[in-house]
Amino acid sequence: MKHLINCLLLSLLFSCSILQNEPDFILENDHLKIAWELKDWGYKISEVAIKVEGKWQTLPNPSGEYTLIRSETKPEEKSEQPYQTTTGQKFPEEIYKYQTEHWKEQVNSVALNTAGKTIEFFPDEAQPIGENKIQFKKKTDWGTVMITWSLDPKFPQDILIEENLEVSQDGFYSLSSPILLIIPEADLEWAAVPGYFHGNKLESNLVLGYGYGNGVPSSPIVFSEKTATTLSPIISSKQGFTLALISNPELGRDPWKKDQMSHNDCNVGLSHMNRQAKLTPSIYYPVLGEFGSEKKTGESLNFGFRFSLSDRDWFETLNHAVYNVFEFEKGLNLRKNRQSLSSRVNEMYGYLTDPETSLWRVEDYEGVKIGAQAYLGGVVGSDKDAMKNADYGAMWMLANATGSSYLKGKVLPYALNFKLAQQQTSGGFFQGAAIGQYFLSKPKIFVEEWGKMVEPIALTYYIMLDIGNILLFEPENEELKKRLTLGADLLLDWQKEDGSWAVAYSREEEEIFLELQDFRPTFYGLLVAHRILKDQKYLEAAIRGADWYLENGVKNGSFLGVCGDMRYAPDFATGQTAQAFLDLFDMTGDEKYQAAAIQAAKIYTTYIYTHPIPSREIKTVNGKQIQDWEIAQAGLSFEHGGTLGSANFHGPILLASHAGMFIRMHQLTGERIFADMARSAAIGRHAFVDEKTSVASYYWKGMNSGAGPFPHHAWWQVGWITDYLFSEIELRSNGKITFPRGFITPKVGPHQSYGFEAGKIFGEKAFQKIVPDAVSVSNPSIEYVIASSEKGDKIWVTLLNQENESQSGDLKIDFTPFQSGKLLSTKVLDYNGSEIEKKEIKAEWEISVPAMGLIVLEFEFEKNPL
Repeated sequence: MKHLINCLLLSLLFSCSILQNEPDFILENDHLKIAWELKDWGYKISEVAIKVEGKWQTLPNPSGEYTLIRSETKPEEKSEQPYQTTTGQKFPEEIYKYQTEHWKEQVNSVALNTAGKTIEFFPDEAQPIGENKIQFKKKTDWGTVMITWSLDPKFPQDILIEENLEVSQDGFYSLSSPILLIIPEADLEWAAVPGYFHGNKLESNLVLGYGYGNGVPSSPIVFSEKTATTLSPIISSKQGFTLALISNPELGRDPWKKDQMSHNDCNVGLSHMNRQAKLTPSIYYPVLGEFGSEKKTGESLNFGFRFSLSDRDWFETLNHAVYNVFEFEKGLNLRKNRQSLSSRVNEMYGYLTDPETSLWRVEDYEGVKIGAQAYLGGVVGSDKDAMKNADYGAMWMLANATGSSYLKGKVLPYALNFKLAQQQTSGGFFQGAAIGQYFLSKPKIFVEEWGKMVEPIALTYYIMLDIGNILLFEPENEELKKRLTLGADLLLDWQKEDGSWAVAYSREEEEIFLELQDFRPTFYGLLVAHRILKDQKYLEAAIRGADWYLENGVKNGSFLGVCGDMRYAPDFATGQTAQAFLDLFDMTGDEKYQAAAIQAAKIYTTYIYTHPIPSREIKTVNGKQIQDWEIAQAGLSFEHGGTLGSANFHGPILLASHAGMFIRMHQLTGERIFADMARSAAIGRHAFVDEKTSVASYYWKGMNSGAGPFPHHAWWQVGWITDYLFSEIELRSNGKITFPRGFITPKVGPHQSYGFEAGKIFGEKAFQKIVPDAVSVSNPSIEYVIASSEKGDKIWVTLLNQENESQSGDLKIDFTPFQSGKLLSTKVLDYNGSEIEKKEIKAEWEISVPAMGLIVLEFEFEKNPL
């Protein structure tokens, strides 16, 4: 009997060994394992596993299927298929002239992944061709596909893949990356195609998901690289892993190939799904119908990319793509100033105090003289008569820091009148609202940018933020306090029961854009009211609004923009969201708001271009030879990207309002990417700066054309540069040099105002000073910021080195504008305030600043400067 039992056990074990076949091929290292088995239909991936805390974790739904796409003719570039919002409204409406034709291109059959025909296959031949390297082969009716898989020896989470197609029929071709594994919808933790969307749930409405990125599109869209900021679709699973596909950098288009813009070229298509709408990161190369996709018999296609698979989250995986594949640090290290930001502020002061260059205008409105700058961009109803003011915080700061009699006498009073006229004070539904961003001087009316509407976010921007920033400088202005109260009370009246606000109202007092939700920091206007007016009800309402936005917007990755001409495509309001929640945390101490700020800031890193990799290649721009890194898109943010945004036409922008906020986020989190992205946007951007005025172009496409039709942008540039420099100073001094921050500027991003009260330099009160032409530094890589003591007996010049190597230069100071007495001593202090050395008492010194560091020159006088 015992012998019989033993025989049965041996028989069972032998049967189990037959059932549990060994894989035919396997790639394995200390981090991941991929196994293939030969089935009747070809080699299928039978196992994908990663090591988590020393133990192997097998991941579900492995595949290994490939897709080859072909069209006999070039696919049509536009689609006439009508689309509607969730409320049944035609999208986009005819009034949105920038987007009506563009949308037709964005929903063509290639973009919707329905163009051509496909062959789905598993390779039927395989052989090892080296250590941890396998080559697969499949002969199809359209050609022979060779695929090589290997493990990256440098980054163990990465699988390197090379595909080659030898074409056997003429036509248009696109290769798709294989399916490593599929993530069920129920397991979706987070998905992103950087520059397009980021979210945790599927959205079936194409307008919301594809158009606005409010939800993960449920269609297998092929996203163009024009506004894809990093060429890497990423999906995180609730099973505890993240899978990304990362294009080889050389595949992407060069936005300025040699001597003209080629931003609109598209080589690589990205998706979060395969063609069958299964969640799995996918890359398509070339894009069907685009350059390189037409092939004759005998020609070939080559396609290289990598999977990245780990137990890290989406943000860590994005960092890996940005730094280790797209070499972001390399591009940053190439950056060198030809003009310091400090010098640019001084030069822009001259531009802004010249009414001719700044296009400053004063007009009569209802018996009052109101002042603003000419606006020559698109405004509905404008006959080249639109006027606008931009950054009221920067206007009052510059006037205060320079003491300019021109600004104080000829600009600020009329800009203030413009602001007062902009607010409706008469009774009714809109009492307290901003009745329009722009003033049309011919019909003498205020209008919104794009249509007859009134927006709660505009009330926050153009009443609460602007008046709030002025009140920081003029705290006793009772009229402004009344106006602020009027605006705050209207925000309270308009706030819905759940804490949210409408996107906009028609002039007939009806809510419009019902298909959209106000995923913007509208609540911030009530924070301003609370800080200035000290009324608890405003803080409580702000918290209700912030809680709604956090739960419905930030946590889901859903945002909305503020630019009416682009129908509110997500934009820099996402960056403002981060700063708004950070300010709410500072006010309440509730850590959930700090976490929300960090989450929004992490998402905003996907609004920053990280490709192509900058180089020293010589290119020609407007007849002038420069190096590629000088005009690189990498490091720049877009105005609004995605499917609908201006980045499709113009590329990114040079207005780096987010730079200061990113430095603060780096200081808070230690995440390197925040500081590097801030500095990449700020440093070495001289190719976009007009030499005569030091005003940068707005769009990348404009190169060095200056302010162009947007003269008011110079104020925003003064504002963001100041915010960035003060944030760097606080970071590099470990918080021992700080200056109070005011409120966020309207519209273009999260930079904040300064100069309304004293800061501290190593424990002493210090007041911001901007004294054009008084200070010069021979090395443009060294920035400088000036401050004076409360008594006026000291002047500090803080010097920042913007390079990774120690920098030296000559510092010259003309003390005459300070009206100072006899100079008694000159000390050099380190970032802690410790004395390094004493300098000779003279007007010129040789200085040296450590790599990415800071020193302070402290000048002490016999009598106080005036």
